[in-house]
Amino acid sequence: MEFDWLDVSFSLAALPPKDIEESFEDPFSLKLLPDGHNDEASARYYCLGKSLTGKAVFSVFWTDGKRYRVIYARPMTQIESDFYERKKAEEI
Repeated sequence: MEFDWLDVSFSLAALPPKDIEESFEDPFSLKLLPDGHNDEASARYYCLGKSLTGKAVFSVFWTDGKRYRVIYARPMTQIESDFYERKKAEEI
């Protein structure tokens, strides 16, 4: 996966790019397309995943199939973490 980190519009202090990238590579990560998208060229997706150190990350991103551009990332909320864990348990 190739990530575009130029001119990100959010702070990378709480979550460094490495943790965000690792959350996308998590084998149990969930990548979701929100309802109501109109134009696939500008579609924004959600990713819920964990880094190798166990940090739970929620990201909003765009992709052209080759590059990923993270628009926003933060630690998961408790509700998001519970959802991630439920979906992970369904896969196991």
